[in-house]
Amino acid sequence: MFVAPDPGRLRLRSSARAVLGVGLAVAVCDLTTHSLAATIAGGLAALLALFTVTDAKVAAQVVTTAWLPVVGFPVLALAAALHDHPPVRDAAFLAVVFAGVYARRWGPRGHALGIFGFMTFFMAQFLHAVPGQLPELYAAMAMALAASCLVRFCLWCFERRMPPPVAPAPLTARGLDRPTTRQAFQNTFACAIALGVGQAISDERWYWAVGTAWWIFVNTSSRGETLVRGFRRVVGTLAGIAVGLVVAVPLHGAPVPTAVLVGACVFGIFYTAALSYSWMMFFVTVMAGLLYGLLGVLHPGLLALRFEQTLVGALGAAVAVAVVLPVTTHAATDAWIRRALVAVRHCTATSARRLAGDAAADPAPYVAELELLLGRVRISLAPLLHPLSPLRERRERARQVMVHLDDCVHQARGLAAVAADPDASHDARLTAACQRVEEALHALVPAGAPGAPAADPAAAAPHHHPGAERALAHLHDLERALAELAAPLLSSRRPPLAGA
Repeated sequence: MFVAPDPGRLRLRSSARAVLGVGLAVAVCDLTTHSLAATIAGGLAALLALFTVTDAKVAAQVVTTAWLPVVGFPVLALAAALHDHPPVRDAAFLAVVFAGVYARRWGPRGHALGIFGFMTFFMAQFLHAVPGQLPELYAAMAMALAASCLVRFCLWCFERRMPPPVAPAPLTARGLDRPTTRQAFQNTFACAIALGVGQAISDERWYWAVGTAWWIFVNTSSRGETLVRGFRRVVGTLAGIAVGLVVAVPLHGAPVPTAVLVGACVFGIFYTAALSYSWMMFFVTVMAGLLYGLLGVLHPGLLALRFEQTLVGALGAAVAVAVVLPVTTHAATDAWIRRALVAVRHCTATSARRLAGDAAADPAPYVAELELLLGRVRISLAPLLHPLSPLRERRERARQVMVHLDDCVHQARGLAAVAADPDASHDARLTAACQRVEEALHALVPAGAPGAPAADPAAAAPHHHPGAERALAHLHDLERALAELAAPLLSSRRPPLAGA
């Protein structure tokens, strides 16, 4: 986990910056409010601002961050006002859940604002916030957001030199089939189950079950993905509780060592988030135990209750994806594979045009898109590749798909690199090779899928060039990888590459 590739040390820098930003926010809040609850609220606001705001451009990140209090403050006021009215509070919480998930249809900004709104309501339950605390909580959150902005956009703005990759657009659909609409209903149903069962177990800590159900649905698109994410959350929480028993409980909320360990947990959350949900939940659970220690309520029974509520939330999510507008892993995976193969077609055809002398043809954007889509396919196939999956034949087929699709991306990347060489040129053999690749892709991608124009055969020249030789090698290997990919894809009894 901690030796995984980190190109440009982006994860390391993001994690270190998060520790600095959250640390500065907590210090400012503690010195100005002298309130533990306000300090915790400020620290959480800063953490969420640094973690959830993922717009591609820095200017857009600034705007999204500025919108966070616009969404969060009214939600916090609503939660505090309904503190003594449980039935109405519960209904309001579920409404916030639905709105927060539905907001994802507006891209990264909607995603960030939806999470911030939900977590503000969640935080009010954690702190047992009442209307009289609102002024100090507002002040702490405002100062914390300002401190995080100072660190992110002024002191350490490495995105200006290295923009974060843009996630591939979600699968498109209409009505109840639209991913954000479907997940809004699924997540609300899951949270309703978690809320009801969680309150039956504990009328004080029920919100942990709701939080579990909510977060399991983040960045998932199929039934299998949701179930695997729930399993990983349970595993990470259990490991975090075990460590909390030997680390957080003996500290008894001692301020200095607790602050140091919370900083380490913040670093771990950011460093592992992109790689392992289990590890991220491990650090979240340890940090939660440390915060309960600061509040003076931590004991082994509380950690056991935390695990029970996590199980309740995970089970609520499992029931929701099974009965509310379910989308199978097969359907979601095939849709992502189709998009990846269309990106391969774009990349190959554009590279061929570049080799033919078209200076305006640039395959680089398609290569970047292809890398992101490959990651999305890998996430979608994770349920089938999981060691505990009982579907052995489908697991082996999924493994083959992943291996051959990896090879396709590798060859497309190499072809694009050759095409970027200004000395490379085109010869007649490239046209035939591109045509064979196009035919192989046509066998895997529906005829209606958009493609990219191939190189003009009339522009072919009979001479050879080292660049063309390398391009031919990549095209031949790509043709072989596509042929090998066809076997596991078309061997399914279901229609190949059916839409989601």
